[in-house]
Amino acid sequence: MPFDLQPLLTGEKLSLRPLKADDFDDLFTVASDPLIWEQHPASTRHTKPVFKALFKESMDSGGAMIVHDTRSQQAIGSSRFHGYTEERSEIEIGWTFLARSYWGGRFNAEMKQLMLEHAFQYVNSVVFLVGPQNIRSQRAMEKIGGVRDGSRVDGSDQESIVYKITVETFRSGSFS
Repeated sequence: MPFDLQPLLTGEKLSLRPLKADDFDDLFTVASDPLIWEQHPASTRHTKPVFKALFKESMDSGGAMIVHDTRSQQAIGSSRFHGYTEERSEIEIGWTFLARSYWGGRFNAEMKQLMLEHAFQYVNSVVFLVGPQNIRSQRAMEKIGGVRDGSRVDGSDQESIVYKITVETFRSGSFS
């Protein structure tokens, strides 16, 4: 069964759906906060030209989703499935950002839980790549049960710390 990269996912606090071209303005409103990107390797994503390129890349990826607050129906961020590898039974979750007013609570955990529940219908492990300087995202990964699993260098010579969650860990209740 092929991996569904753009499912509809709904939880108590959040809903995720496939990103559409007309989501640009709503998502840029969230992304235009420079503090979201201050520890990210691409720290200028809050500017319209740089975000426009990210948005196009997200649309072209076929795995990007927009995140909404279920109460207000307001767009609050985005995330993406990427790099499905049937042979390794693995997929990446990444390119995640949330409005600052949604940091530090249960929103990121619920989003990742929804995405992991979906992913583990198809794969045995999910990886997350985090920039070495992005301490905030590293802590967020550890908070939801991600385990460091080395590092990778991408095609742009950008190094990332690899975090992994396996289906066994997730289903054993170790996921927070």
